[in-house]
Amino acid sequence: MKRYERYAEEIARLIADRALQPGDRLPSVRQASAHRGISPSTVFQAYYLLESRGLAEARPRSGYYVAARAISAPAEPRLSRPRRRSSGVEVSELVFEVLGSVKDRDVVPLGSAFPSPQLFPMAQLARGLTAGLKRLDPWRTVEDLTPGSARLREQIALRYRLDGLEVSADEIVITNGALEALNLSLQALTRPGDTVIVESPTFYAALQALEQQHLKALEVATHPRTGIDLAALAQALDRHTVKACWLMPNFQNPLGSLMPDANKQALVELLAARGVPLIEDDVYGELHHGTRRPPPAKAWDRAGGVLHCASFSKSLAPGYRVGWVAAGRHAQAIERRKLMTTLSAAVPSQLALSEFLDRGGYDRHLRRLRQALARQQTLALRTIARHFPAGTRVARPEGGYFLWVELPASVDALALHRLALAQRISLAPGQLFSTDRRFRHHVRLNHGHPDDPRFEAALQTVGRLAGELAAAGRAA
Repeated sequence: MKRYERYAEEIARLIADRALQPGDRLPSVRQASAHRGISPSTVFQAYYLLESRGLAEARPRSGYYVAARAISAPAEPRLSRPRRRSSGVEVSELVFEVLGSVKDRDVVPLGSAFPSPQLFPMAQLARGLTAGLKRLDPWRTVEDLTPGSARLREQIALRYRLDGLEVSADEIVITNGALEALNLSLQALTRPGDTVIVESPTFYAALQALEQQHLKALEVATHPRTGIDLAALAQALDRHTVKACWLMPNFQNPLGSLMPDANKQALVELLAARGVPLIEDDVYGELHHGTRRPPPAKAWDRAGGVLHCASFSKSLAPGYRVGWVAAGRHAQAIERRKLMTTLSAAVPSQLALSEFLDRGGYDRHLRRLRQALARQQTLALRTIARHFPAGTRVARPEGGYFLWVELPASVDALALHRLALAQRISLAPGQLFSTDRRFRHHVRLNHGHPDDPRFEAALQTVGRLAGELAAAGRAA
């Protein structure tokens, strides 16, 4: 554990043992820092983690207190144990069947992959678009073809540098969202029949991309808190010829796991030594609950073998479809594939984002967004603790807006999904997140809709339905 995790666990045990009661004041940041010999930022991270678990609450100008309704969150899900062989992928039909409902605004979107669009500064983006279009040089519509707007690429490169990464604008290719960046990276590194390592569970869109390109998936055990198991990864590389890894070190979808920095460094060094490139999906990195953005694995890339893919879709501008890949030594190959397929990202979308970034409101917006998502996670964890059946386990991510829930083994997630949908509630059943549909009693829940007044009641309903299925399973 990191220092802040150890401190948070100590306080959590005191709350569980009732040595600390609801309403008790926690040590001030200054007191805890001096007494424990840890930095103030470490104390803050510990308190943020306790907040996300529903065990602590901040009171303005007063400090941190044990939450008035503190309930210990359920245990974490267990480490996954995927089969050790690669396999072809056939998931798209199930994905289309299950996720068709998430576009209906009358359905509570617990199964959606997107946060609420009302969390984003759409009016400010529109004003930036209008102002930018008035000044647009017509030649920009030609000059901003592949690899994308030079101005926007420089702004993205600046954000990398502010985070301590030496990334040149010349290695950045602007794409139609992060998914195109990821697919172009996959196309540049593989050929049909090749094997690609993914996490277990993994994002269903990654499996769909492998399916579309006729690639084999090799799933590797992944922990809900610390990410992919590096020992299992090394063994997989020893046993198989692997052309690429598609991984999500920061707030993995669906687990929410965050790889420790030391693990990211070890990951990059392991893959570099084996000559295996890393496609890094980092669309949730900006949505951390702590005091700093967790660095991507790209931060330890010295050989140009990490293709870092991200976008503004989850952090600033949903629907604008602006993503990018910082592709290292593979940048030219990505640019050429982009030129042969979709040619370029839309100039107006790139222009609107450049205008917004120039005005300096992005980080202020991110702070508000992170706070809203962290508060909603606290509500979701409390609701699950109270209303889901005994034996439920739930991950406690330090960022993003997903919760990975392991239900009692007798609960079939697809059956739960269909029962919930009859109540106008969508879910993402665990069967979506592997090649062999192994996570049959797991669900991914989206808590990224703090503006939806139906959220808490919908989550309670899901808990009740899960309880009924669990009871029926025991009776059988």
